[in-house]
Amino acid sequence: MKFFLKLSQAIDWINTRIGKTVTWLVLIVVLVSATNAVVRKVFNTSSNAWLELQWYLFGAIFLLAAGYTFLRNEHVRVDVLSQNFSERTQILIEIFGVLFFLLPACCLVFWLSLPFFYESYVLHELSSNTAGLIRWPAKLLIPVGFGLLILAGVSHLIKCIGFLRGRCGNPMHVSSGMSDEEALVEEIRAQQRAQQYIELAKDR
Repeated sequence: MKFFLKLSQAIDWINTRIGKTVTWLVLIVVLVSATNAVVRKVFNTSSNAWLELQWYLFGAIFLLAAGYTFLRNEHVRVDVLSQNFSERTQILIEIFGVLFFLLPACCLVFWLSLPFFYESYVLHELSSNTAGLIRWPAKLLIPVGFGLLILAGVSHLIKCIGFLRGRCGNPMHVSSGMSDEEALVEEIRAQQRAQQYIELAKDR
C-alpha cells in the first residue's frame, strides 16, 4: 500500500503542476479576446486564426485542468443521498463510481481520441476557415486531458482504498477549507479593510 500511496502522490504532483500552470491560460485567453475585439472594432479587420486560438486555449483550460479539478474535489457532485451516509459508505460509493463510471468512460474517450488525433497529425489537417490554424494540437488536447483525468481517477481510487485501510485521510475532504471563490472574496474584503484603515490614518 505504501508504494501505491507514493504513486498517488506523484500523480497528484503532476496534475497540480499542470493545473496551476494552465490557470495562466485564462489570462492569455482574456488578452487575446480583448485584443481581437479592439482590433476588429477600431481597424475593422480580424483573423480567423485569433478566433480559433481562443477556442484552442479554452479547450486547453477545460481539458488539461480536469484532473486537477478532480484532485481538488471541486467538480460537480449530486450528494443528496450519499451525504447522509457514513464516511465509509460514501467512500465505497466513490470507489464504485470511479471503477464503473469514471475510468471506463475516460478510457473509452482516450482510446477513441488517439486515432482521431493521429489522422489529423499525419494529414497535417488545417482548419476549413480562411487563415485558420492547424487542427492536430487541438485534437491532441483530448487524449492528454482525458489521460490526466484517468491518472487523477487512479490516484483517487488509491486514496479511497487507503482510507478504508486506515493508511490515509478521507480524499473527499480535500476542499474542506475555503473554495477559490471564497478565498477571492476574503482577499477583496481584506484589501477594503486595509484601504479603510489607511484613510482613517490619514484623517487623523
